[in-house]
Amino acid sequence: MGLSSRHRLKKRSDFQTVYQHGIRRYSRHLIIRALPIMVSDSLVCPISTKLGISISRKVSKKAVVRNRIKRQIKSAFRSLLPEISSNWLIVITVKSDARECNYEHFLRELKELLIKTDIIYGN
Repeated sequence: MGLSSRHRLKKRSDFQTVYQHGIRRYSRHLIIRALPIMVSDSLVCPISTKLGISISRKVSKKAVVRNRIKRQIKSAFRSLLPEISSNWLIVITVKSDARECNYEHFLRELKELLIKTDIIYGN
C-alpha cells in the first residue's frame, strides 16, 4: 500500500522549489531536503506534509531494486506520519550505497533526519 495522493509530491516545479530553497540534512544512505510551507491566512486548515523520493540509476541499474527501495522508504514514512508536523514539502534522495539497507535501516535514518530538521520533535 502506497502513500495517499495528498501526501505525495508530484509536480516537477515543487521538486525544484524544494531543491532550491529547502533545508538539507544528510545521513549515511539518505539526503533529506525539506521546505516549510507558510500558510498566510489563519483560517486555512493545515496542509498535509508531502513527500517525494528521488533515486538515481547510480543506485542500481535495475528498476526492480530502485522500486523496492522507494516502497521501503514510503512505508517508513507512512509509519512516522502521525508524529510528523504538517505544512512541509520533503524530498528524500537515496545515496548509491543504500542497496544493502532494509526497512529498519530506512526507518531509523528517516526518523533521525526528520528530527534533525525539526519536522518531528524528538527527545
